[in-house]
Amino acid sequence: MSQSSRKLRFSLAINEALIQMMEQDPSVIVIGQGVKSPWYVGNTCQGLIERFGEARVIDTPVSENAVTGVAVGASLAGMRAVVVHPRADFVFYAFDPIINQAANWHYMSGGKASAPVVFWLIVNRGGSQAAQHSQALHALFAHIPGLYVVAPSTPSDAKGLMIAAIRNDNPVVFIDDRWLYGMEEDVPQEVFEVPLGRAVVRRPGKDVTLVSFSWMAEESMKAVQELVETGLDVEFIDLRSVKPLDMDTILASVKKTGRLVIAEGAWKFNSVAAEITTRLVEEGLSFLKSPVQRVCLPDAPAPASQSLEEAYYPGSKDIVRAIQQVCKIATKP
Repeated sequence: MSQSSRKLRFSLAINEALIQMMEQDPSVIVIGQGVKSPWYVGNTCQGLIERFGEARVIDTPVSENAVTGVAVGASLAGMRAVVVHPRADFVFYAFDPIINQAANWHYMSGGKASAPVVFWLIVNRGGSQAAQHSQALHALFAHIPGLYVVAPSTPSDAKGLMIAAIRNDNPVVFIDDRWLYGMEEDVPQEVFEVPLGRAVVRRPGKDVTLVSFSWMAEESMKAVQELVETGLDVEFIDLRSVKPLDMDTILASVKKTGRLVIAEGAWKFNSVAAEITTRLVEEGLSFLKSPVQRVCLPDAPAPASQSLEEAYYPGSKDIVRAIQQVCKIATKP
C-alpha cells in the first residue's frame, strides 16, 4: 500500500478520482442529473462545481436520452465526458446513444474515431425503493460489443477503476452500488489505475472458489470469514470488471479447487454468473467435483415492502449455505 494512503470512504474515493482527472485533463467533464445534489449522487461530486465551474460540471434537466447523447457527442468531439445516471434504472431511456452510437463508433469508423465516454450508473436499492429503482444491469451492458463494464466493490478499486475508465479511449460503463458508499479503507492519495478486465484474488484457498463483484463481494467476504473459522479454505475472486471477463483467473482457481460458487446481486437468468458457468461448460467441466452454485436475486421485480426486501436480497448467509452445499455434495460417497 502506498505511503500516502489514508482511510477514505467509497463515495469519496470516486470524488477524488473525478477531481484528480479534471485537474490533470481539461477535456474531462461531468454531466448529469443531480450532480450538485447529495440526494442524487451522495457526496461523490462534492466540491466539483466550486473547483471547475458549471461549464465542466453540468447539472442537467431530467432527460436521460438527451443528456447521454450530449455526452457521447462531446466525447466524439474530443472531450472525455463522465455522464452520471443517479438511478441506474432510468438509463433505459438512453440506450440509443449508448448502444447504437458509442458502442459502435470505433468499429463503424474503421478505427479512425472512438467515444471515450464513461457511463456512470448508480444502483440504488433497499429502503422500499421497489422495482423501478433497484435494478442491477451489469449483464445487460456486458452483452453489447464495444462496451467495457466495470463494477468496483472497494473504495480503492472505485478510485482506480474510475480513473482507468476516464483515461480509456473506449466507452466504459461504470456501475457502482450505493450500498457500498459508506465502506471505508486505505486508498492511495496519488493517481493510479486498476486495470480494466482483470480480477483480483482477495483470498487464496484450496477447497472452493467463490466469485463475486460489487455489493455482493462485500457479502462474500463476510461469508469467507465465517467459513474460514470452520476450517473451510475458500478462495475468493473479486471480478472488478464484468467485461472484459477475466476467465483465466477464474479457471486457474476452479481447476485447483474443483468447486465454484458465484454470488451476484442481480437476477439469475442470463446473468454474469450464467456466462461464467457456460464458459466452464465450454472448458469441459472435467475438473469440477460438484455442480456450480449461483447465489442471485429471484426472478422477480424488487419489492417495496421492507419484510419482502429482507427475503428478496441474498446475503452472506445465503453464500455460506451455497458453499457448504457444494462441499457436502463433493464429499458424498
